[in-house]
Amino acid sequence: MKTTQSQQRSVSDLDVVHALARLVQRMEASPAEIDAHQYRTVVQQLTRALERVEPGKALQLILEDCPAASELYENIRYEHAGLVRSPLEKALNAELEARRAIGLAASLKH
Repeated sequence: MKTTQSQQRSVSDLDVVHALARLVQRMEASPAEIDAHQYRTVVQQLTRALERVEPGKALQLILEDCPAASELYENIRYEHAGLVRSPLEKALNAELEARRAIGLAASLKH
């Protein structure tokens, strides 16, 4: 079976995404302090790599394996996906916590 250049590129791009996603996940989980510039650089590279790949089963598996990359993907694809990758309960709790914080801040002003 012949593969096209775009199919070969997709596999290569997915390999890059997976490697960077695992690196970000390790950085997020590390108890050691991570250099902010290094972290930002890796996240920027992962962002560019995620923007090049097509959604599909292989990408879904990577994102399920690496929650930090999943959050990043959700943020860069927000206009199309919204918060679909986040569990509903987590998203709801975040919204409720934000409302409480806003209410507290507003009450402190008065």
